[in-house]
Amino acid sequence: MIALVLALGCSLAYGCADFLGGLGARKAHVLRTVMIAAPASLVVELVLWPLLGASFSAGALAWGAASGVASAAAFALLYRTLAIGPMNVLSPVTALVSAALPVSVGLLQGEHLAAAALIGLPLALVAVVLVSAGSGAGSARPSRTALLLAFGAGAAISLQLVFLHQAPADSGVAPLIVGRTVSSALTLSAAALMWRRLGPERPAYGMSAAAGALDSVANLLFLLAARSGDLTVVAVITALYPAATVLLARGVLHERIGRGQLAGLGAAALAVSLLALS
Repeated sequence: MIALVLALGCSLAYGCADFLGGLGARKAHVLRTVMIAAPASLVVELVLWPLLGASFSAGALAWGAASGVASAAAFALLYRTLAIGPMNVLSPVTALVSAALPVSVGLLQGEHLAAAALIGLPLALVAVVLVSAGSGAGSARPSRTALLLAFGAGAAISLQLVFLHQAPADSGVAPLIVGRTVSSALTLSAAALMWRRLGPERPAYGMSAAAGALDSVANLLFLLAARSGDLTVVAVITALYPAATVLLARGVLHERIGRGQLAGLGAAALAVSLLALS
């Protein structure tokens, strides 16, 4: 139950971060957004260090660094994907790909699912698609580039989650700090190399920083959830993050929630209830 609550919090934080990051990437080049978001994430994790502790063992350093490389790719690919759209097609692609690898890793590592989970997990995946799919009215057809970006973003997110899960359980927030240091360094280096191609637009500083801070909170909650529960379940609940994005779009941007999305929210609630029983 604790893992389930943490995973739900992780999903909520990721959804809010994606909403803010996607909006920020519409105002300026995606690297301008990421070069604010990544260091902001690092600041949050450094603040958490004295509160939660950190053990910088070889395993924490290696897996943390690997997660940082994946995180840098995930930031850039995801925000670019959300910026060019259409979100109602690309969002479920990214979410499903991001869940597939962690679920496979969990099963290969010998995690066993209860009867309720065997129903709840597929239902949660269906909910991801329904929640992300929008009303379908007037949806543009995604380009090949957009689809490749969505697949790449999902793969990068899933690798980041798997690498964090592999870090030693007693390492505290060390994998997060190492990972964010690596992702920040990669992001700032890429921005410096491409500076002349980033355009004159100023990034949305507050929005980008908030997205990065929320991403750090989401990573922490995922790490805690994966350490206290099954990766298989935690990864699928985390993949429900488009629900928060949809609700924010409704409340802030006044976008209409379609019937399919409402059905998806209901399916998500039922899936979480079934997983709570497992």
